[in-house]
Amino acid sequence: MRFRAATAALTTVAVVTVVAGVRLGIGGLNGAECSGEVRLAVAAAPDVAPAVQAEAAAWTGAKAQVDGVCVRIDVKAVDPADVAATLIAKQRVSATAAARAGAAAPDVWISDSGIWLQRLRSAASSFAFTEEGSIALSPVVMAMPQPTAEKLGWPRKMPGYADLLNLITTSTTTRTGTVDPARDAAALSGLLALGAAANAADQRRPGTTNGVLRALATDTSVLRDDLMAQLPQADDAASLAAGLSLAAMSESDVIRFNDARPQVPLAAFYLEPSPVPLDHPFAVMPELSVDQALAARQFYDRLSAEGEFRGRLGQAGFRAPDGSSPPGFEGPEGAPRRIETGAAGDSGTAAASPADEATIDRALAGWSAVVAPARMLAIVDTSESMRTPVPEARGATRMKLTLAAARGGLGLFSDDWSVGLWATAGGPGGGRRELVGIRSLTTNRTAVANALGGIQPADGEAGLYRSILDGYRTVQDGWQAGRVNSVLVLTDGVGVGVGDIALRDLVAQLEDAKAADRPVQVIVLGVGKSVDRAPLEQITEVTGGGVFVAEDPAQIGAVFLDALSLRTTTPR
Repeated sequence: MRFRAATAALTTVAVVTVVAGVRLGIGGLNGAECSGEVRLAVAAAPDVAPAVQAEAAAWTGAKAQVDGVCVRIDVKAVDPADVAATLIAKQRVSATAAARAGAAAPDVWISDSGIWLQRLRSAASSFAFTEEGSIALSPVVMAMPQPTAEKLGWPRKMPGYADLLNLITTSTTTRTGTVDPARDAAALSGLLALGAAANAADQRRPGTTNGVLRALATDTSVLRDDLMAQLPQADDAASLAAGLSLAAMSESDVIRFNDARPQVPLAAFYLEPSPVPLDHPFAVMPELSVDQALAARQFYDRLSAEGEFRGRLGQAGFRAPDGSSPPGFEGPEGAPRRIETGAAGDSGTAAASPADEATIDRALAGWSAVVAPARMLAIVDTSESMRTPVPEARGATRMKLTLAAARGGLGLFSDDWSVGLWATAGGPGGGRRELVGIRSLTTNRTAVANALGGIQPADGEAGLYRSILDGYRTVQDGWQAGRVNSVLVLTDGVGVGVGDIALRDLVAQLEDAKAADRPVQVIVLGVGKSVDRAPLEQITEVTGGGVFVAEDPAQIGAVFLDALSLRTTTPR
């Protein structure tokens, strides 16, 4: 395939991706200079695999050896998420992505982005691989058909974040597309960059982040080839209007696309600060023999040194690891001469912005909240304690903060979601009040928003436990296949209402109600520093789900997204 296949989901949606790999066995080692054989299995991202395969052939063809032992390198082109899922499975760590059948863990992994290594560390922290360094660099750009880009002043002017956010959120003619960012490093890099800019713009124009996420979700492709196929095939007005207008992709993808001489070539926008580039790190796996480790180090030295491999990179549309342009490299019009990590240098240099694990997780959580199909009942705790002011939030009450987070989440949910809303009720026997039944947000969105606006804390403690049990049974009774069926509880986790059922009775009844063929998760979002996690965790241990606590009011929105991302595990 001309373009990289999309990567499989590591944290959000369970998929099995079959990737066609080309295995290269290096032979010709019958000379007298070495004897025996040390084998090294290398899994390389498909975009850079041909260059790696050619370098492996050149090295071993020259009688590569380690301490007199012949070196044999098997290079296989494989999508990074398949490798990551295989390594996680090897560590017996639960993950939402499954390795494709028969995939074996490599000795060396050359993924397309260090983001995969970050996510691997997060999912399998005890997995002690060694990251040697980058072997090739390709910045992530925003690509647009050249006729459309010219209307924005390109190439005389390079559009910036403000221009793109305005297009994405207000234009009725701009089709913004993406590969699923949970499966594609370039798409995730673009999402991180646009998300950061949109979050800053929210201060001036509330709703920008939601608008960006929902616009991207409208034209989401499973495979990068599918995304590329949506680009305009002709330069007439009708084709340009029907085709894709804007998408994040690697610079090397743009170069390869334009090298094919399409009727409508692509323009590449280099944003500042720039998205996280694809840095193709060389990672050595643990448990190698001494000879394998030495062979891996020598191979990395060849790939990272000046020489023929740099020329192969340039011809394939890649930059050197330091961001410079190797021999044979021809960037798109307007490309910076050099890509640096850190602060921007001269006018011909773009700065690459890092991303930490928390930022990545939060971006994917927001994405999942938009695109994953769900059927959810939200239960708001109206206990009197929810009136408590939060000093760190300028005296805003726990209830006010909770409802603000809920309204923000509602803005993210697509119309594919089905959502209902209850409030707990006090008095003898506890109980709950149904404010809005569980229905599609196509018709239910306004009703849910209005109901959230009318919720007030009650006098005394409400029947939270009984509400959870009733909510669980309600979602289970109306359970729908193909969706994540869940109960979301928003509470300060303080006290039990008069007449409410005991915790042990709630746990026992949930255990009895649980059905493997109709799973329902209970997810608890706790607000404030007084949340008693222990009883809430007893509940979620039975139902599946989790307890998330926002002690800092400034973090409640982020914690809300974290909670939502949990309910995007595989629907049944």
